Amino acid sequence: MTDSFAFPALPDNGLPPGRMVKATNTAAEEREVLWVSDERQPRADVLWGRLYDQRADTGLYPLLLDVLDPFPPAGNLQNRPWHSGELGFVPVEKIDALDAEQLLRGMWPMTDDAYASDLGAPSSWPGVAAPGTGGGDPGVAARKLAHDLARKRDRLIGLVPATRGADAIALSGWEGAVNLTNDTEELSAIVRSWEDRFDVRVVMLGFDTLYLSVAAPPTTQDHALQVAAEHLTFCPDNFDFGTFDDYAAKLIGCHNWGFWWD
Repeated sequence: MTDSFAFPALPDNGLPPGRMVKATNTAAEEREVLWVSDERQPRADVLWGRLYDQRADTGLYPLLLDVLDPFPPAGNLQNRPWHSGELGFVPVEKIDALDAEQLLRGMWPMTDDAYASDLGAPSSWPGVAAPGTGGGDPGVAARKLAHDLARKRDRLIGLVPATRGADAIALSGWEGAVNLTNDTEELSAIVRSWEDRFDVRVVMLGFDTLYLSVAAPPTTQDHALQVAAEHLTFCPDNFDFGTFDDYAAKLIGCHNWGFWWD
């Protein structure tokens, strides 16, 4: 890249020591895509919440960041992939150019796909799910998930120059779904649609994981089945255990969606 992009100024109120990380897994010129704390933070959800409240003013979207190995061998302090810079770069224009419904339809398993058939998934694309109804405050749901994740283990804190969490997935340089797609902008476009329909918020990225809060989840099995179809296109690895109907049932009233790519 040869554009004039400049990383926004960092907040000056209480950030822990950290570093700027440049994208290295890209043919483009190296550029700073992420600020990340030097150390994993106790009670990272508290800092995450403050940075989340400031995102409109700072132009920086906060992420809790998980690592490949939370207990690395002595001397391995890279906290992969964040400190080691195993990141790419995706301009926001690539996300803007995509339509989530077309992506989901195009990614849907073919009717003769044995994997989808064995799951009990529909034999043809059922269409995008209707929006959730009667949801609560998206910020409250996001803080609840951040608290639950931070309580399990200390987390790194990251800041991405993005106006919304869906964009932060790709703009951070994250490549955790590489076994499904190298085009991370496709995942961002789908999560944008979930932000609009289900009041989803991006809370944490891991080496190959993604955690979303959901303020307006499906409340019926029929609705959940449609949402499950979208999840199957987005992350087939989520369906390695159980049936399609079982997976859908767990989405009813569930305020967090977790994804992992093998």
